[in-house]
Amino acid sequence: MSRELFVLTYGALVAQLCKDHEADEDVNKYLDQMGYNIGVRLVEDFLARSSIKKCRSYNETADIIAKIAFKMYLGITPSVICSKESGNEFSLVLDKNPLVDFVEDLPVGRSSLCYSNLLCGVIRGALEMINLPADVQFIQDRLKGGDVTEIGITFLRKTDDKKHRRNK
Repeated sequence: MSRELFVLTYGALVAQLCKDHEADEDVNKYLDQMGYNIGVRLVEDFLARSSIKKCRSYNETADIIAKIAFKMYLGITPSVICSKESGNEFSLVLDKNPLVDFVEDLPVGRSSLCYSNLLCGVIRGALEMINLPADVQFIQDRLKGGDVTEIGITFLRKTDDKKHRRNK
């Protein structure tokens, strides 16, 4: 499917969900769950097409998500920022979010809507399938007046790199 067709279809999906659900939180949960289901299935395709071996650290995992997975499926390469000294919190900063190519503003009265929440679910689902549970959520969103679009990833297992390598 072409990226443009996907983006247009996604916009229609979000619009329909907004009609079906009054609360933004319900739409956000639905988009996250849809993304999770996609991520659970997409990880197998990603591993087969990319020939990636096991990662040795959370930093390496975050880099692969940004530099290979996002490029492969969305045609963009977010920047990766390590957020904490613990090494388990990262941000993906998107210069361009392809899901909002045809969106200028959030729908009126929908200020709590996380329009691209599907991305968080995809990342979370894919990571869980490779035994790396994570909390994934938007930190900033240009549609909500943020300077950038930023997705936060917190790996839920706090381990040092040596221990992480041994368990993988």
